[in-house]
Amino acid sequence: MTLLENDIIKLRALETGDLDLLFSVENDPQFWEVSNTLAPYSRELLGQYLKNAHQDIFEAKQLRLVITEKKDMTVLGLLDLFDFNPQDKRAGIGILILKKHQQKGYALKALEVFIRYAFEHLDIHQLYANIPVSNEKSLHLFHKLNFIEVGIQKDWIKVKGKFQDVALLQIINPNHL
Repeated sequence: MTLLENDIIKLRALETGDLDLLFSVENDPQFWEVSNTLAPYSRELLGQYLKNAHQDIFEAKQLRLVITEKKDMTVLGLLDLFDFNPQDKRAGIGILILKKHQQKGYALKALEVFIRYAFEHLDIHQLYANIPVSNEKSLHLFHKLNFIEVGIQKDWIKVKGKFQDVALLQIINPNHL
C-alpha cells in the first residue's frame, strides 16, 4: 500500500482523460455555492487546467486528486487542497463524492488517506474546511475525523437567494504538538 491509498480507495493525479469528469462537476450549479463559481467553465479552459495540473503544490498552491475505488479504479469523486500556505504550513481541504457513490463511506476513507498524506508527506501543520451549517452530513464527517469547529462565518454564502452561515473547522497535525 502506498501513501495515497488504503484498502478501499486510491487517490491519483488528474489525467487528460478526466476532462468529462471536471466538465460535469465544475458546471453543476449545485456545487457553485460552495466553490465560489458564478458561471460555467468551457471544455477548452478545463483542458488548459488539466495541462497545468502537473504543477508542484508549492508552485500552484493547490492540489486536486481524483478519488478512485482501489479494486477497479472507478472514479468516486475529487479531493482538493487549496489556499496552500507553505510558510505557515496550512491549507484548506474540500471533498466531493459523486452522487451515485455517496453514503458508502468513501469520503471518510479518502479523507483519512489525504490527511495522513498532508501531515506526513507535505508536513502541513493544519488543515481547515469551510462547511455550510446546513450541511449536517459534511459537518458530521469532518467531526468524525477530529476536525474542531473554531468559528461561524455569519451570512457567508448565498444559497437560493438567502445568506447562510458557514462553519470553520480545523485540525492540527498531532505530530506538531
